[in-house]
Amino acid sequence: MGSNKKSALGLFLVCLLLSVAVAANAARNVTFISTSDCHFEAVDNLDRNQRDIDTVRAINAITDISWPDELGGDRIQSPRGVVVLGDVIDDGDMKVNDVNVSEKQYANFVECFGLDGKDGLLAYPVFETWGNHDGPPEGKEKNGFSFQSQLKKRNVLRKEKGLISNISENGLHYSWDWDDVHFVQLGIYPADKQREGIHYSPEWHNPQNALTFLKNDLAKNVGSSGRPVVLMAHMGFDTDWWVQADWEEFYKAVKQYNVILYIYGHTGTGVMEWAPKGEDKKLLCINDGQTENGFFVIQIKDNMLRFGYRAKVWKEVKRQGSDKPIRVWNGRWEWKWTRKVNISVSNNTKAKDQSAFIVGNRTY
Repeated sequence: MGSNKKSALGLFLVCLLLSVAVAANAARNVTFISTSDCHFEAVDNLDRNQRDIDTVRAINAITDISWPDELGGDRIQSPRGVVVLGDVIDDGDMKVNDVNVSEKQYANFVECFGLDGKDGLLAYPVFETWGNHDGPPEGKEKNGFSFQSQLKKRNVLRKEKGLISNISENGLHYSWDWDDVHFVQLGIYPADKQREGIHYSPEWHNPQNALTFLKNDLAKNVGSSGRPVVLMAHMGFDTDWWVQADWEEFYKAVKQYNVILYIYGHTGTGVMEWAPKGEDKKLLCINDGQTENGFFVIQIKDNMLRFGYRAKVWKEVKRQGSDKPIRVWNGRWEWKWTRKVNISVSNNTKAKDQSAFIVGNRTY
């Protein structure tokens, strides 16, 4: 073979390898939205529903705005979906004057969020789980409506539509992939059952084998691949609804995997890092706040993770005859809790202690 042909072949092989590398990198480009604690109402406090609706409209228009300058300043790409991390409705098992309040609250959620981005106000698929407000396990309800029963039905539909790939035997926990990033929804918190001594209702707040599902799911669908994993639940590491022993058992189960985010609701808004005392590998956690106040925009691209909180700008207005002011939204939004992380090294920092630390102030 002549030298020119060898050179041409060599150049072709180099270009081929480069194109494969570029394609591999381009294959990971995932933008999504995270929110929680919608607390949809049906009888009282109906203004909260409108605040949720305002937030969903802002999510629908997210591609019209850009990332803040400190995160690159480029236009936000279309989200793959919206994760909603529990406390979807405000009263999970309630009737008032023979009116099933829970069912009406749930109907308001469905009207706003839909399922697949085509059947509600929200323009993107939604992936919800349950929290402490959403009612007891199916069969334990007293007033004829079960949020968890509805969740199971919606998970079946999600799988039929190709939105998710794995569902737990009890129908509550589920997982899916966006590009090569693996996502797992884990209910109220990732344990198998409530430990003795916790003073909250063991009937209402049973995690129902979430940890076992997680272990099996990661072993089967992630294994030793090293691909990124995002875990989600209602509770984080800053509440007594589950305890240190639960946290450590959960941490042990996920330590070997490349968990780049743990996202949760329930307690507030902010960013934290946590690991048990003595562990080097910390979990980066987002506490994603109430839907009425805002939402997190998150992107995972190549080995880069960036996120920020889109927050409504509130002002306090004094009411005549009352010392207690009310909050009024002025229609503006701002960025909070922005961060950019190299996910290939983000989990290798030293854990200072077993307590969480928050970047920024809580909003409520």
